[in-house]
Amino acid sequence: MQYIFNPIPEQFKIKEKIKQCNYLVNGNLIKWEGDFSPVYSTISSTAEYKPTLLGEIPSLGKDEAIMALDSACSAFDKGKGLWPTMKVVDRIIAMENFVEEMKQKRDIVVKLLMWEIGKNHTDSQKEFDRTVDYIYDTIEAYKKIDRDSAKFQKHSGINAHIRRGPLGVVLCLGPYNYPLNETFCLLIPALIMGNTVIFKPAKHGVLLISPLMEAFKKHFPPGVVNILFGRGRVLATPIMESGKINVLALIGHSSSANALQESHPKKNRLRLVLGLEAKNPAIILPDADLNLVINECINGALSFNGQRCTALKIIYVHEDVKDEFLKKFSTAVDQLKYGNPWEENVKLTPLPEPNKPDYIRSLISDAKDKGAEIINENGGIYCENFIYPAILYPVTKDMKVYKEEQFGPVIPVISFNDIDKPLNDMAESNYGQQVSVFGKEAKKLGPLIDTLVNLVCRVNINSSCQRGPDIYPFTGRKDSAFSTLSVHDALRSFSIRTFVASKDNDENNVIIKDLLGSKNSNFISTDYIL
Repeated sequence: MQYIFNPIPEQFKIKEKIKQCNYLVNGNLIKWEGDFSPVYSTISSTAEYKPTLLGEIPSLGKDEAIMALDSACSAFDKGKGLWPTMKVVDRIIAMENFVEEMKQKRDIVVKLLMWEIGKNHTDSQKEFDRTVDYIYDTIEAYKKIDRDSAKFQKHSGINAHIRRGPLGVVLCLGPYNYPLNETFCLLIPALIMGNTVIFKPAKHGVLLISPLMEAFKKHFPPGVVNILFGRGRVLATPIMESGKINVLALIGHSSSANALQESHPKKNRLRLVLGLEAKNPAIILPDADLNLVINECINGALSFNGQRCTALKIIYVHEDVKDEFLKKFSTAVDQLKYGNPWEENVKLTPLPEPNKPDYIRSLISDAKDKGAEIINENGGIYCENFIYPAILYPVTKDMKVYKEEQFGPVIPVISFNDIDKPLNDMAESNYGQQVSVFGKEAKKLGPLIDTLVNLVCRVNINSSCQRGPDIYPFTGRKDSAFSTLSVHDALRSFSIRTFVASKDNDENNVIIKDLLGSKNSNFISTDYIL
């Protein structure tokens, strides 16, 4: 496949390189005087293919990592810090001011999403807007939690005032496929609950944090948000080895999460909030509406080129409809438009990882060597930064594409006669996030659903797997997740129930009334936040 270059519209051109000269520690944007690392896009700006230099980021090291750790620890100050003891309403105001300034950076962040990770224009806009909505929804959810806590309870002669409190210092590491949205789904609830945070952006999707640096500095007290740039292994390892991190918040691969956990000397004190890999299957029953199945499987398997943990990464189709499905699915996949992110109606875009086309080719080659065929005509056609989605059939357990999370445009298909085939495979899998089931007959769907809910955490009926709406729980079994992320659940994941108790007697009751009336305590409060 020959690289195709179309002129870049003026509004989407990168006219100036972004040199991120500073990092945020202790409320200061500190100018970096050391080495920088180039940030390239796999999208070419010229007719002759070559990666585009977008800018540079600081190559920070262990000293800067420890400086950020000390800053976050000082801001938490063993629970005495300004931010963790602040009134809930004041933390909410800070977050509202931040998101208002963030909205002013929409155009540049959307442009960088396209260039840095190859996400199409529409989806890049959606990611930004969804992130803004998530912040507002988080604020509203926190208000509700606080309203529900604005009371005293009495049981067995003990008065109790129960609220949720912060956990301490959070190390936050986000993914490249949703470098704004999924990162902020960790960062925002961690912050608003009163924790202090050390945040390192993903390797791809790093420059889009640059326009937001000033807003983080401006709207949060010193040391509450600390932002580092550089290699994760260099920065995160010494931070974890200190034993001072209370929460590891990571969306990425389980190997990274495991390595960082091992670095922590006090594992029993470490709270984990992890969104990890998945191998979400689709199960197509013989009575399924194949037109609907085709649309949902294309969206599920190939949105953002399949680079989503929630993507459909393996398809089980009943033998009775296998041939018709493969024919229709292949035709539909081959009709998908490919091109650069800003091109109209483009569905397939350049892959942000330079080595990903070769990796996908290796999966295809391994599968073909072991008996699979590429079913669609365009499958596996590639150039320097792109590979056309390949539908592989029949796939067997000894193939790499069956065992590995491909996180890219290759779709393994397995046929079955007995429903126990996909069920047994799912039970044996290392992963357990979601499944999509396609069929019509309730008599068959009912018992199947009753089993699937014990294997995964979300069963999608006649629809592809997805994360949203953000109000619903997002989690997984086995190696797919630890803790639950949603607007409400994330606030709980980054906090702990804590309460003040007193015996119900005249002396204590006078003290409690005095505390409530004088407002000498931000914790003991029955104020109702509207």
